Amino acid sequence: MEVNEQLVRAVTQAVVAQLMASGAQPQNVSSTPAPAGTGSFAGKTRMRPKHSYEGAVRAAKGTDPKEVVIGVGAAFQTEITKTMSGIPLEEVLRNICAGIEEEGMTSRVVKVLDTSDVGFMGLEAAKLSGSGIGIGLQSKGTTVIHQKDLYPLSNLELFPQAPLMDLDTYRKIGRNAAKYVKGEKVTPIECTNDPMVRAKYQVKAALLHIIETEQLDPEKGMIEWEGTK
Repeated sequence: MEVNEQLVRAVTQAVVAQLMASGAQPQNVSSTPAPAGTGSFAGKTRMRPKHSYEGAVRAAKGTDPKEVVIGVGAAFQTEITKTMSGIPLEEVLRNICAGIEEEGMTSRVVKVLDTSDVGFMGLEAAKLSGSGIGIGLQSKGTTVIHQKDLYPLSNLELFPQAPLMDLDTYRKIGRNAAKYVKGEKVTPIECTNDPMVRAKYQVKAALLHIIETEQLDPEKGMIEWEGTK
């Protein structure tokens, strides 16, 4: 298939229309591609308006050895409300927390405003966690289980294909994170793998990542998350 300007424009418009229907609609995006090298759409101001976290409480280092901290993305439940596959984020979070609690551990949710990279999100969450185990959860659904003394890319478990994940998988992620806390033998979660999923969701994933990244506020760092605003 020949990839030209007309095809890129058509794909972009189709993805934007899909995002508008799913609750993650970009705003002020021109249908005209930007000149090469600009890294943005021509005429674009922001994908979504900047969310204000005025008065937000900075997340504190936990002391509970049973705690698993879940670090969610900057656009979580504000600009983006569903994963790439259409699962409501509130259900994703509920199932992760339920999995943690089923193993006798406790969960705390923070919002990560200084990075949109899932590896660093998970690591920062782990560093805040009283147990040293954390979960990074991008708003598009990509997830990682991390440990505070590991390198960013040397995580415990990574779940990169968000479009193939379901609520049962997210619940198992919570359980496994809790098992790492307890020092139990952990069986890695089996996930469906589809080599074509990247090509199918690449544009949508990129747009969602842009939305998330534009909401970053490094001066705020990581804040205690109080739910949907």
